Amino acid sequence: MKELFLQHAFLITTAVKCGLLLFIVLTVLAYLTWFERKMIAHMQSRWGPYRVGPHGLLQPAADGLKFLFKEDPTPAGVDRLVYFLAPALSLALGLTTLAVIPFGPEPIRIFGYETHLGIADLNIGLLVLFAISALGVYGIALGGWASNSKYSLLGGLRSSAQMISYELALTLSVVGVLLLAGSFSLRDIITAQEGRMLWGILPRWNILAGPAPQILGFLCYFVAAVAETNRAPFDLAEAESELVAGFHTEYASFKFAMFFMGEYANMIAVSCLATIMFFGGWISPFPTTPAWAWTYFLPSVLLAGFGLFVIWDGVHYETLFGKLVLPGVGAALCGLGALFALVPPVTSYIQGPFWFLTKVFVFLFIYVWARATLPRLRYDQLMSFGWKLLLPVSIANVVLTSLAILKWGGQ
Repeated sequence: MKELFLQHAFLITTAVKCGLLLFIVLTVLAYLTWFERKMIAHMQSRWGPYRVGPHGLLQPAADGLKFLFKEDPTPAGVDRLVYFLAPALSLALGLTTLAVIPFGPEPIRIFGYETHLGIADLNIGLLVLFAISALGVYGIALGGWASNSKYSLLGGLRSSAQMISYELALTLSVVGVLLLAGSFSLRDIITAQEGRMLWGILPRWNILAGPAPQILGFLCYFVAAVAETNRAPFDLAEAESELVAGFHTEYASFKFAMFFMGEYANMIAVSCLATIMFFGGWISPFPTTPAWAWTYFLPSVLLAGFGLFVIWDGVHYETLFGKLVLPGVGAALCGLGALFALVPPVTSYIQGPFWFLTKVFVFLFIYVWARATLPRLRYDQLMSFGWKLLLPVSIANVVLTSLAILKWGGQ
């Protein structure tokens, strides 16, 4: 078995990582819908999902079954090939962008073969990610065109103009980071942010570190990323007030779900990229001095603490199903927390993925927060903001970063 594995180690590990990533990401996509609905409900003093399972945790499964068995009519006059291809293209491209994301610094060793936490570790990873994400406009544009509906067509055209416009600002906003790191490799960009702390307490991330802190670059990137993923307040492609539902008006059943799974996958991708480019990736925000050694056990403590809370919540839950399920889930989380704390190799290994995923979760929360609070912009405001403000500021950030590197040197 070992010899067979070592003979085909690259192919086997790549296939296994692809399968695991698909399973994990598709599960996360399902529960992002639950998370978004619950967070928006709490922010707006509503319940959100709560009937299907404890706290509505089985709502994604119910939604999936509903989409799977829902009637799926095909309107007359559609271009059938493109009509069916568009949602699959949107989802496939959204998932493919995650293939170049490195999720941790340390490789896994299996039978002496080392493989990193990521499918493809490319020296031009950033270029590949932007190239794949730039193709995402085709899914929405083709879906709107193939539907043979004026509302869908207008939604697709809007989305094409919006995504192309904000793609320029999105790309230019990270040029400052590339100048500081001197590499297109996402792993090299993270390692370039390692080192001593600023003033002994602040991490040396690109958003803070000299010679040119990328505060402007990050603001331009995040605003452009929200617009690029068609999220509120820039969700003009699906403006129900004037376009019924925009590009997906004529879609139903699982094809409808695939569009939104692709949208959530793009949200995860741009959140991962923001973490890598501006916030140190998997690097801990705390100093590595002995006084801060307790932060080494934060993943274990937080996981075990959350597990205890879930147990307490389950004991006091209203339904019998919740009283049975939640304590079991909480006990499993406490067990994982104990494992992370008591086994030193595991404790060391999870540090990178823990901090990386924590930062990604913060950005996803901001996405949801923006949707719950900000009103949708008008289309002319959207385009004016992108071309007249965001693009010039992104160019100015590149110029200022270049001048700072020439005057004070790189990192």
